[in-house]
Amino acid sequence: MTNETQMAEKTVAVVKGLIMDGVAKANSGHPGGAMSSADFATILYSEFLNFNPDDPQWFNRDRFILSAGHESMLLYSLLHLNGFLGMDDLRNFRQMGSLTPGHPEVHLTPGVEATTGPLGQGFAMSVGFAAAEAFLRARLGADVMDHFTYVLASDGDLQEPIAMGAASLAGLWGLGKLVVFHDSNKIQLAGPTSRVDCTDHRKIFEGMCWQVIEVDGHDHDQIRKAIQDARLESSKPTLIIGNTVMAKGTATMEGDHNTHGAPLKADEIAASKKKLGLPENESFFVPEDVIAHFRARFDGMRKNAADWKAVLDARLADDAEFATLWKQIMTPRSELDFTLPEFTPGDSVATRKAWGACLNTIMEQLPNLIGGSADLDPSNQTNKFRETFGNFAVDGYEARNLAVGVREFPMAAIMNGMQLHGGLLPFGATFLVFSDYCRNAIRMSALQELPVLYVFTHDSFWVGEDGPTHQPIEHVSSLRLIPELIDLRPADALETAVCMDIALKQEKHPSVLLLTRQGLPVFDPAEHPSVKDGVRRGAYVLQDCEGTPDLILLASGSEVSLALETAKLLKRKVRVVSVPSFKLFDEQPESYKKEVLPPEVTARAAAEAGRTELWHKFVGCDGLVLGLDHFGQSAPGKELAEKYGFTAENFARMIREKY
Repeated sequence: MTNETQMAEKTVAVVKGLIMDGVAKANSGHPGGAMSSADFATILYSEFLNFNPDDPQWFNRDRFILSAGHESMLLYSLLHLNGFLGMDDLRNFRQMGSLTPGHPEVHLTPGVEATTGPLGQGFAMSVGFAAAEAFLRARLGADVMDHFTYVLASDGDLQEPIAMGAASLAGLWGLGKLVVFHDSNKIQLAGPTSRVDCTDHRKIFEGMCWQVIEVDGHDHDQIRKAIQDARLESSKPTLIIGNTVMAKGTATMEGDHNTHGAPLKADEIAASKKKLGLPENESFFVPEDVIAHFRARFDGMRKNAADWKAVLDARLADDAEFATLWKQIMTPRSELDFTLPEFTPGDSVATRKAWGACLNTIMEQLPNLIGGSADLDPSNQTNKFRETFGNFAVDGYEARNLAVGVREFPMAAIMNGMQLHGGLLPFGATFLVFSDYCRNAIRMSALQELPVLYVFTHDSFWVGEDGPTHQPIEHVSSLRLIPELIDLRPADALETAVCMDIALKQEKHPSVLLLTRQGLPVFDPAEHPSVKDGVRRGAYVLQDCEGTPDLILLASGSEVSLALETAKLLKRKVRVVSVPSFKLFDEQPESYKKEVLPPEVTARAAAEAGRTELWHKFVGCDGLVLGLDHFGQSAPGKELAEKYGFTAENFARMIREKY
């Protein structure tokens, strides 16, 4: 056995020791899978992964996504060996305020590329990473953008359907720089995978246009060759199936599913360390020779990063077109500069069509805007975007339309991966009722502070004849409950344009645009001069009366027009407040909130074509809310509006009876 081979074995043993110690000290965590994956991950980090040891955010670094987020102690151990985390960070695993939370968090820990934990999403996000790399390589050139995306996925990851949907797209798109290691230890938390799965992943992935390589996941030479072969395959993503043993290296618990989600006992840890050749009674043991071995490539990687910077500087100096594109890619979102379309007052324009007009206007101005629709291009108004720029990968890697098919959840997670990669402005669209399919990825957008844009059209019972399966009822309220997510339900085309500007210029918050199928009258800026600034504050006085109002009507989206019509029928002083965003209004100072909703005016009514509960924060416990707390029916939208009372006459009657 050569010295290099010995050091590789010793390094893996040290990593396994750190995993056992970190989980034991926290008395919480998942040691088994982390130990079965340790051989692959350690070889990858120490011998293949290209990064800048002095800058975890270097733009052309290889990305490593731990889709099996429960194996976080493995990742933290590797980040310690490469110098991004200190020993105290490992000792504080899963403790309050530490850099080593239970599952990796991208905005918290240097070297973590994505927040993972919900299984399958790391895999799907990695497809977004690889797609972003391919697009930027095509636009910028391989001398500036040329890196791999590596993924460590568990059996549980591949059981989540989102992984299969994303994998199908990765194969179609030919993402040759995507390399996934499947840690196939055939154990999950509740027991062996044979209880729940008979999938032949080789056949499945080869059928989805992947290269598949199968290895002994503990044989370092096989692992090295598999990574090398994966890197040589440029036209297909690669799945490396590593046949491994759960808790590999433990004294008596190899293959035991109880190691999946619980710390090992002290005597088992001591015996396992003895088996691995580690000091039995020393915790968090990391000898200097292991650090030196692990960091042997660091000087070369530093030179590589410096050479890349020199190439970039030369390109910026000599290529004006490149410099312009680079500046666009690197411009903070809050500083984006673009113009939006004008709309004719009085025209009837569905807000989904207003969004489409905005998209068609800005798409040439923002060359790194990329996105598409979940097989609803005409309905979501993305068809001109597709026709103008082509379908990504299918029509070339510079194409900007993401044709994801009927895959809403993978689409959402792929957008997260693109945003995490950096350099792109991703958006995705579908019907609002299918936001349920996207929901956990939307939550992950918010959790990761990713300003992804979700466009949801057909936002109410006005969908009509498609019936209750396609008519959103609870969805707007449900989305408003996600922390840090900006809800944007514009009342007309003017508000829609402002909402677009708000969403695209976010630095940390994802946004949902909630848009109508039916036409709505476009406001006249001369009559409603407060629209532009008011929308940015979440709620504003759209139409007022003289003096203190007798009644305040609040509404969002299509019901704002209903509120304006209702106000005309009421013989009293009425203020109409448009509420395009609960989130933005909640963030306003109390003085502004009281200015819009004077506390002394207690007669208040709200209207929205959906659940009523959340509106009581504005109208009070006893306030009146015209909403919909039941499923819809299949009928023309106007008939449903009459049946459900969404007419000015009915709303006015309800108000008169209440107040």
